[in-house]
Amino acid sequence: MLANIWWSLPLTLLVFFAARRLAVKYPMPLLNPLLVSMVVIIPLLLMTGIPYERYFAGSRVLNDLLQPAVVALAFPLYEQLHQIRARWKSIISICFVGSLTAMITGTVIALWMGATPEIAASILPKSVTTPIAMAVSQSIKGIPAISAVCVIFVGILGAVFGHTLLNLLKITTRASRGLAMGTASHALGTARCAEMDFQEGAFSSLALVICGIITSLIAPFLFPVLLAVFG
Repeated sequence: MLANIWWSLPLTLLVFFAARRLAVKYPMPLLNPLLVSMVVIIPLLLMTGIPYERYFAGSRVLNDLLQPAVVALAFPLYEQLHQIRARWKSIISICFVGSLTAMITGTVIALWMGATPEIAASILPKSVTTPIAMAVSQSIKGIPAISAVCVIFVGILGAVFGHTLLNLLKITTRASRGLAMGTASHALGTARCAEMDFQEGAFSSLALVICGIITSLIAPFLFPVLLAVFG
């Protein structure tokens, strides 16, 4: 019955859209559709003994849509091009400081808690999108699979609690909120921003791209320094 994979895609869509309806009806941070979907689907796979590989094969089409979805983020960027041109120095500075902070804090805390250099290297690129994080991790001798898990975890935290934190800090400017979310929680934070506000999503997607570039350029030089000082 459940050994077949035909049910994988409709199950995923059903759970996600049900979670979205729940989030609309009860607007609570913990009812983030992505988080709710994971809470439902992961136990189901564990209880039925279905391997993740089999589940993934049935819903591969969703994964294939990720690339055009990322490309589609260019449209809101184009719509905000006039603002980006006017603020490009501030945007680059914010993304640079944010990327540096994300890399340093995660790595230093990991080393301080006794993590091996390999684990610390895997944690360093946690705040950029998964493909970049895995490539950066591999280049500094980390474990790409662990980096991918860290990226997902950080993204979920940002998507669930990011706007609540920004509200508590009384940060209301859409550009500022978008840049903060994109810098800290990459694609998942950007998706959440796009749901909340068009302009916020545009700046978040911009931060996602810039921070990915900055991290990939700086990480190979920064990690040895952090390892020498705190390792």
